[in-house]
Amino acid sequence: MINQTIAKRKGTFLLTDTDWHTRTIQLIVGILMLALYLWIGAGILSLLLNLPDILKNGWAYVAEHIIVDIVLILAVLELIRILQSYLALGRVKVTFILDVALVVLIGELIGLWYKEYTLLEVGLHIMVIAVLTLLRIVSIRFSPDAID
Repeated sequence: MINQTIAKRKGTFLLTDTDWHTRTIQLIVGILMLALYLWIGAGILSLLLNLPDILKNGWAYVAEHIIVDIVLILAVLELIRILQSYLALGRVKVTFILDVALVVLIGELIGLWYKEYTLLEVGLHIMVIAVLTLLRIVSIRFSPDAID
């Protein structure tokens, strides 16, 4: 019995040992998730600390920054969702990646409202968002997980 175990181990290389690889990936993903949670906490704290600025700079100025910051926090939450799905499924779903891209691009589009922008910039943002939305629909429709 012991000889069989040793014979099985002789043919394997440490880096290709799935148990070692799985634990290493889980550790790295866990550290990334912890960093993202800390980043979200810092973002929420920043939002709360900026609330007194409403009295100084006016509501519209601060609302602009709060809206953009909240959209960024939502994008980070979507990143955490990607990492969680990777841990649960062992792969990353394309729809989750497209969700993050859509949230970020929509945040950028919202940010353009408060800046000087050209019609070309807005058009490009809308076009990219439309393409990503179509890709998301296609990825859901033709997903290996889709049940017919």
